[in-house]
Amino acid sequence: MDARDPELKKELDATLQTCKELGSEYESELVDSFMEKVEQRFNDTADRHVRRQLAEQQMSAARGVRPPAGSSAADATGIGLGERFGFVAVSLVLAIPLSAIGVANEGLAGLLVAWGGIFGVNAVHALGGFGFLRRDRSKSKSEWD
Repeated sequence: MDARDPELKKELDATLQTCKELGSEYESELVDSFMEKVEQRFNDTADRHVRRQLAEQQMSAARGVRPPAGSSAADATGIGLGERFGFVAVSLVLAIPLSAIGVANEGLAGLLVAWGGIFGVNAVHALGGFGFLRRDRSKSKSEWD
């Protein structure tokens, strides 16, 4: 347990003490309760982090300054966090049938080829190699209508 969160450490100690007193029949409920508190703490921290990044982006946009690479969701390639997550999610969903097809046809070699391709596509995307698929963010909205 990290010493930076003494409140959560107290909760863990209380949960363990209660578990000792009540016995193993309530262990599952106590662990679930503690994990809900940990999850809530994590969600609160993530929420604060996202709000802070959004505020930084809004301040940069209001000033007309592009944030430096690595300081926010948008990086030097112009790919936002949502776009990256969407691409990775789609590629992993498609990895399931591609893996099955590769294994059914060629066994382990087919599986390795399928995952090599999945890895390659994601690596090229992460490096910004699919620039032709992204619209030019510098164009005004009226040019796209």
